[in-house]
Amino acid sequence: MTEPVLFETDGNIAIITLNRPDRRNAVNVDLADALTAAIDRLESDPALDVGVLTGNGKVFCAGMDLAAFADGQQDAILNRAGGFGGLTERHRTKPLIAAVHGAALAGGFEIAIACDMIVAEETARFGVPEVIRGLIAGAGGALRLAELVPQARAREILLTGRLFDTAEAWDLGLISRRCAEGQAKDAAVQLAREIAANAPLAVRGTLATSKLLRDIPSQAAWAENARLLKTCLDSQDALEGARAFLERRPPVWTGR
Repeated sequence: MTEPVLFETDGNIAIITLNRPDRRNAVNVDLADALTAAIDRLESDPALDVGVLTGNGKVFCAGMDLAAFADGQQDAILNRAGGFGGLTERHRTKPLIAAVHGAALAGGFEIAIACDMIVAEETARFGVPEVIRGLIAGAGGALRLAELVPQARAREILLTGRLFDTAEAWDLGLISRRCAEGQAKDAAVQLAREIAANAPLAVRGTLATSKLLRDIPSQAAWAENARLLKTCLDSQDALEGARAFLERRPPVWTGR
């Protein structure tokens, strides 16, 4: 059986690779379990100081595996320690850089912005199209996007479900570095090396300090986010959105 997540090291850098290329690295229970274990390993190994998260195949990550969603796996994927994929609500102490190529969509986008920095190829695309499937971006997409970019821009992206490119992501301040097509992993590793050359305690302390004003008031926001997400996930429209996608037909919404 192919491992859903690969883990390798380059000196004091961990390189974590989503490895379901035939499913566009969509997150099912197996990938979520493996990604959780990979982040655990990065955090617990004193020889590792920085992580890079990338994906095999044509895209970074297409989000939740809707076949797994339709099969009833959503609770095991979403409602787990650390949030979606074991990452989006995870408390981490070491810098994690997302290396995005192809596309980071829906939950894949939420995983990317849950990282501390994003390095993106010029041809990459981003988006949170959950509303098109009868869902909300409840794994941090709505919360974080509205925090990271001007709210008017965030709401336009969230409520239309449209995709946007690296140039727009750069203008919005969502990404740290841009690179040529095919270079995301190498560029992210280079950034990781620059960070890992610094004092580990200072890096972790600076990272923690940079998150203080964001994280302290966020507990109540996440609780309300969880309530809204559960209401949406339990709806008939959420299941209809997944079924319509799998059956390659337009969804028929009922508002229930």
